[in-house]
Amino acid sequence: MSDERTARATLTAVAEPGDAFLNRIVDHSGPERALESIRTGRLPDDVPADMKEIKRLENWRIRLIAAEPDQDMAVCAQFRGRLICPGDPEWPTTLDDLGSARPYALWLRGPGDLRFSCLRSVAVVGSRAASPYGMRAAADFASDLADAGWTVISGGALGIDAAAHRGALAADGPTVAVLANGVDIPYPAANEGLFAEIARRSLLVSESPPGTHPHRLRFLVRNRVIAALSRGTVVVEAEARSGALNTASWASKLGRMVMAVPGPITSRSSVGCHRLLREDGATLITRTDEIIEAVGRLGADLAPPRHSPVLPRDRLEPVTRAVLEAFPARGAAGPAQLAVNAGVDLTTINAKLGLLAAAGFVERASSGWRLTQAGKSPKGPADGDSHPPTTLHQEPE
Repeated sequence: MSDERTARATLTAVAEPGDAFLNRIVDHSGPERALESIRTGRLPDDVPADMKEIKRLENWRIRLIAAEPDQDMAVCAQFRGRLICPGDPEWPTTLDDLGSARPYALWLRGPGDLRFSCLRSVAVVGSRAASPYGMRAAADFASDLADAGWTVISGGALGIDAAAHRGALAADGPTVAVLANGVDIPYPAANEGLFAEIARRSLLVSESPPGTHPHRLRFLVRNRVIAALSRGTVVVEAEARSGALNTASWASKLGRMVMAVPGPITSRSSVGCHRLLREDGATLITRTDEIIEAVGRLGADLAPPRHSPVLPRDRLEPVTRAVLEAFPARGAAGPAQLAVNAGVDLTTINAKLGLLAAAGFVERASSGWRLTQAGKSPKGPADGDSHPPTTLHQEPE
């Protein structure tokens, strides 16, 4: 391993992810000199620092004593993992949009190529305490996105994250889990099987070396990576205070699309989504086509327009439909009354009544003709067939 890679691997062990002060040193002098500054406590020339930053430098020097980058790499190799650094072929250049919050390096586990996977990718995030509605929506969106050739990125948490990962895997598509702990640590433990499957088929990603356990701050910090790797973020469910909203905030800062799924107005799990839609200009999402339209190629990935439901009576040719509409909602009517109501002659009425009866819309009664239940219902014929006989809409006017 080169000195630069060793230095970056060490930095991931001694500093919190995405520290702006450390990235300032790295950008100024490179990772090796940044590591030397931590060892000696002396900053490179022209790198300003306040007292809080000097204190962090001292903390990093203490952590440096326990850092073992060679051992971390050896452990990583045991599960066929790898370290990628800025400038590597697999490094996604979208991470550079984070500027002073960019990762020093990333630890990966799995056969997927991170840069390639992120070329067409969408983050699907949301509440850990998700409702059945949210879980279903997340899984369906992820499955449909995978079918359309998009990578699903999420955080591996319980609830919406796990549902999104599972939806993509169910469609045999790629999914990337960005973790707040080492890629060899299954957290939460309930998702251990899910992480094993992602590692076997796709990709686990972390800014921390193997063996690192999570803590609260790192869950928020890793959200910036989820936002940066993807073209847009879909928030399926989120409470008023939510890590998913933090991811959406990062996506907005980075100029990515922010999308939200509406939910019941009585649901706490949708309060955050509704706030995004009402106050922050998020794009409302109700189907996968709308996600792809928002993040896809301009003019090439447009969502097809929604159409009103086509009812069986809509398929009738105009005169036949006029006769059907002439029937009273209750009771029966004779041919003469129907002819007046529809504005047609008796010969036409008698011909159309036979067609409507054959299709199940009307039936004979003791005092004339009446609508059947199928004729009254917007669902059409009682057998559920939404396509009445073709003679009805091929009959000449």
